[in-house]
Amino acid sequence: MREELRTTFSPRQYMLSKDFEIYYYSDIHMKATGSHTHDYYEFYFFVDGDVSMVIADKTYHLSSGDLVLIPPHVPHYAIIHNTDIYYQRFVFWISRDYCNQLLRISTAYGYIMQQASVNKQYIYHFDNIAFNAIQSKIFNLIQEIHQDRYGKTAKIQNQVCDLVFDLNRATYEAEHPIEFKENASLYQNLIIYINAHLTEQISLDSIADHFYLSKYHISHVFKANLGISIKQYIIKQRLNLFRDFMHQNGEIGKAYLQCGFTNYSSFYRDFKNEFGISPNEYKQQLDKESSELVTVR
Repeated sequence: MREELRTTFSPRQYMLSKDFEIYYYSDIHMKATGSHTHDYYEFYFFVDGDVSMVIADKTYHLSSGDLVLIPPHVPHYAIIHNTDIYYQRFVFWISRDYCNQLLRISTAYGYIMQQASVNKQYIYHFDNIAFNAIQSKIFNLIQEIHQDRYGKTAKIQNQVCDLVFDLNRATYEAEHPIEFKENASLYQNLIIYINAHLTEQISLDSIADHFYLSKYHISHVFKANLGISIKQYIIKQRLNLFRDFMHQNGEIGKAYLQCGFTNYSSFYRDFKNEFGISPNEYKQQLDKESSELVTVR
């Protein structure tokens, strides 16, 4: 490994940069960080060590070549089983705003984030050849960040886009046999349309009318790609949007309407089913975390 690019570990769980941060860590005899959440995506590339990752109360034992993707607001922490061997990993943080910028370029940048956020698929494994290629891209990116060369900002942005795109392409192609690729364009267009009309009153009927296709075909293509129905996806996306409003100090009574929900009872039921607590309890947690963060800083 390129030790000159190694970063001294910090338990900090918030970003200093507006868009993204990336680090290479290699530590021994270290204490694990306790359970925490954050408001950005965390790509965690496991290289070596004896470590498990706990994500939303489920434990995954990691092996070299694993990619762990933690969406915003999902509790997680690492368990270091043997602190006498080196714990090596890359950590790549990317803000939701920056992800949205990439998605405006192409939905191909967002497949793996959708799988983690919506379908709760957090662990992806790469073979040695694929993982070595990823490591090479990461090291080149970290090296560019630490250098002071002409066009540095443009080069870094290109490398970040390239890394995110390749991760999405690799995971998508691994999970979709060739015979299903003919439906990829429709699936991507469905995602674009739904996300663009998320706060409006959309339904499977209105979507089918827009695309001039049968409800059965649309439902089949969507579920084959994402593993859930269109209705479930709309609810999950609206709930994520609601949480974003809450992180901006929004009011529950206004926010659930702004997110496309029309009935508080159904909104309350959906929220509690998804997150295990009520909207009021979630707001109280945010207020507590905000006051604690101000105290720490």
